[in-house]
Amino acid sequence: MYGWIWRHLPGNAWLRALISLAMVLVIVYVLFQYVFPWAEPLLPFNDVTVDQGMGTAAR
Repeated sequence: MYGWIWRHLPGNAWLRALISLAMVLVIVYVLFQYVFPWAEPLLPFNDVTVDQGMGTAAR
């Protein structure tokens, strides 16, 4: 897949590398701004259950 993208980018190697870097930055931006905030409520990371008084804790 990466080879296919590289072959279809215009320009020489330096321009292709610059375009590839820009594409990666755009993808990371979209993930952090839109995808991760949308998916965060669907993930069970904050579903924590703590039993009160069921264990022997050091005081």
